[in-house]
Amino acid sequence: MPRNAIRPLLLAGVAAVVFMSVSAAEMPPNMTTYYFGVLMKGPQWSAEATPERTKIQDGHLAHLDAMWKAGKLVLAGPLGDDGDWRGVLIYRTKTIEEAQRLADDDPAVKAGRLVVTMHPWMIQKNILPDPLEGADAPVAK
Repeated sequence: MPRNAIRPLLLAGVAAVVFMSVSAAEMPPNMTTYYFGVLMKGPQWSAEATPERTKIQDGHLAHLDAMWKAGKLVLAGPLGDDGDWRGVLIYRTKTIEEAQRLADDDPAVKAGRLVVTMHPWMIQKNILPDPLEGADAPVAK
């Protein structure tokens, strides 16, 4: 997918999270739920280059790779503006609790370098890869 195509998807998703709270019973049939995570600077954040920071970052990237290979993580990446928001994650799991647990298992989150908040994100079906295709739909709350 072209890089410029992701921005409208992310903006639409954020707008859906902010302006809509839809239960599974109310979800239109052409929509589905992914879980949109925001990685932010944590209490142990530091821009200083240290061996410990390198180890944590290597663990962070390995965790994201493992989530991708497990079919749980659809999209992840850093934000380039050097603000408090450090990156985004999009999980496709059956529940928000599962997505939050997987994100919390990230070594950078465990170390307090990052914190993550997870939000249900309604998007049109077939816009993003769906590792749950053929499985039961996620449970929206």
